[in-house]
Amino acid sequence: MISIQNISKSYKDVPAVRDISFEVQKGELFGLIGPDGAGKTTLMRILMTLLIQDEGKATMNKLDVVNDYKEIRKIVGYMPGRFSLYQDLTVEENLNFFATVFKTTVAENYELIKDIYIQIEPFKNRLAGKLSGGMKQKLALSCALIHKPEILVLDEPTTGVDAVSRKEFWDMLKKLQKQGITILVSTPYMDEAVLCNRVALMQKGKVLDINTPQKLIENYTRKLYAIRSKDMHQLIQDLRAWEKTDSAFAFGQYLHVTGKDDEVEATEFENYLLKKNHLELQVFDIPPTIEDVFMDRMAEQ
Repeated sequence: MISIQNISKSYKDVPAVRDISFEVQKGELFGLIGPDGAGKTTLMRILMTLLIQDEGKATMNKLDVVNDYKEIRKIVGYMPGRFSLYQDLTVEENLNFFATVFKTTVAENYELIKDIYIQIEPFKNRLAGKLSGGMKQKLALSCALIHKPEILVLDEPTTGVDAVSRKEFWDMLKKLQKQGITILVSTPYMDEAVLCNRVALMQKGKVLDINTPQKLIENYTRKLYAIRSKDMHQLIQDLRAWEKTDSAFAFGQYLHVTGKDDEVEATEFENYLLKKNHLELQVFDIPPTIEDVFMDRMAEQ
């Protein structure tokens, strides 16, 4: 449904997307995972026919993003990162407006958005600008779906909303996927990566790796330790200064640490840190997360 072949895009001398290639299959929920500046939004704007790439080719359901842009806009639903609906129109007026633009009606495709819209319908006469973050999110998704698109493109849809709204939103995406809609979603949240069928890990305009979240984690073969002490600031400095440490990054209450060539055992870390007078020390093996995979791929670059 989505084919990207060697796409590159620069803003003057700054490369935003560099030689990216991948495909998204029909009915797949595919995630672009990476921090701000990774190139996710630029790539999505190219797919949505809002930007023209410098190099490469991209198609949406076999329609070329440059030559067939008018046809593509009929078959895709787009939810940009910034709330872009009319804030001086009500919830109901926004939905009716977008239905009219696509020459349909709310009644015609109501079943598609029913599970989402029913949550904001009690506020249908409220101005969009007066909605909470979670309700704005649901309204934007309803407007993106009202013309029954074949492909749904969502640019960081859960940024800035609370944890409950994030979970509800992903539950809605899973239901839409079951209806056969192909979904491309970007997010900076690594915990959302595991909710996708496949993901592309992105950093500085490049794809670091593409696979299922489970395969990415399985392919991580490093020995990984969780370490903490009473003085976490000194701990990370001491670990990064030690010649046997390969990487040390903060993950919540612990540091995730790898040793050089994976030959450093937990007892060696412990003995070294005890000599550095660390108190309340904890060192133990842990399984990797998708964040550990991402940090490892970044280091390889």
